[in-house]
Amino acid sequence: MAALFGARVRRLRLAAGLTQTELGDKVHVVGTRITQIERASGAKPTLELARALDVTLGADDLLVELWPYVYREAFPDWSRKFMEYSERAVVIRQYAAHVVPGLLQTEEYARAVLALDAMLDSEEQLEERVAARMGRQERLSSPDRPELVVILDEAVLRRSIGGHGVMRQQLARLLDVAAERHISVQVLPFDQGGHEAMGGSLTILTLPGGSEVAYTEGSDYGHLIEEPANVSRYKVIYDRLRAAALPPLMSLGMIRSTLEDSYRGANLPSKSERRRLAQEQLQQSGGRRLRGGGPRIPGGRRPRP
Repeated sequence: MAALFGARVRRLRLAAGLTQTELGDKVHVVGTRITQIERASGAKPTLELARALDVTLGADDLLVELWPYVYREAFPDWSRKFMEYSERAVVIRQYAAHVVPGLLQTEEYARAVLALDAMLDSEEQLEERVAARMGRQERLSSPDRPELVVILDEAVLRRSIGGHGVMRQQLARLLDVAAERHISVQVLPFDQGGHEAMGGSLTILTLPGGSEVAYTEGSDYGHLIEEPANVSRYKVIYDRLRAAALPPLMSLGMIRSTLEDSYRGANLPSKSERRRLAQEQLQQSGGRRLRGGGPRIPGGRRPRP
């Protein structure tokens, strides 16, 4: 795909009558960077650069549409294949052990999660990854959107990533998306103890023809399972997780409670504090009535004791 992208850039550049240096000047990179892109060598183009090339060369979004496929080539084969399956899946079932799944992440939460990658090269690369993740979420609002079933380990709610403000927005988003008919969110509480998927996250994808694949992922590995017998085993594990998780309404209650109790804003008092303040206000209000002399009778006179 990088070679195809480079060939398109070269063809469009020649059609525009530009040298590599001239094109580089127009998109604010050195001419050798254009050479690398056309030869599919060196670092892959960023999304920002793809957009600039598209506009400058009048490509009518062709280069922007090709960019995600170029971007994927930076991932191992099994990861790219999983992404391709995910884009076609009609049902996506996920168990998330550590963080909110990418399809439901807010932009700031995604940025905080992706920034934790020790292999991240630059701020520019981080923003590319954030843009790619946000772009994949568009399918949830498309006509061919999949059914999405998500089980969140309680640790996902409790672990603060990006700070309280980011977590408040993320938990609020979970509450919002759970109202969608095609999305289900459940929480697996700590008190359920150990289970078979504790080593990492698990995803089961159902494809248009009815076939299924499974994908397991840890902090530094991923494993795509395509053999039907092995996929069936992971389906059983997922079904057990879903049976152990709280029902959807109770799960939303836990998310709402965590949002209010653990990630409240600096200016938002806790429930107990709000009750105490309300009681004080009632007492003060009653005291003012008493100090004001109590109710008056017609004519402006106070009642006799």
